[in-house]
Amino acid sequence: MNADELRALQAPLKQQYRADPRSALVTSRAQVALDPVHLTARLDSGSSRLAGLHRATGGAGDAACSADLLLEALAACAGVTLLAVATSSGVELAGGRVIAEGAWDARGTLAVDKAVPVGMRDIALTFDLQTTAERSELDRVLRATERYCVILATLQQASEVTVSLKTTP
Repeated sequence: MNADELRALQAPLKQQYRADPRSALVTSRAQVALDPVHLTARLDSGSSRLAGLHRATGGAGDAACSADLLLEALAACAGVTLLAVATSSGVELAGGRVIAEGAWDARGTLAVDKAVPVGMRDIALTFDLQTTAERSELDRVLRATERYCVILATLQQASEVTVSLKTTP
């Protein structure tokens, strides 16, 4: 896809969102089916991916850890955003990869040490790009990617998360 094709694709959407800002509100949803026997959760996204305990918390390693899924979502969102920004800006990329890494301490998750926080810390996002573009162009693309990547912005802004419970017999 080139910049003109991308603009043509997005122009009617931008026009619609300017005219009706409420139409731009998107509710994304993820759902998993729980398997209490195997301590796994099957993603209902059509990918048939399986999430389970990390080896560091007793898992067999045959299912994706939720931390891996979070990092995959970050890398995928940042990668797609970067591609769209680069295309829109006329910056040519031959390929590359996006690497998201984060550290978490299993002692917190397993309640071994209550002073150890639960959750991922120090997430690093690296763009390894195949391009001959000038560094100044790439810096501009990277700044725009940081600004417009939904998952990155969500993590950086620490969105409020509400938790509720429903039961069925």
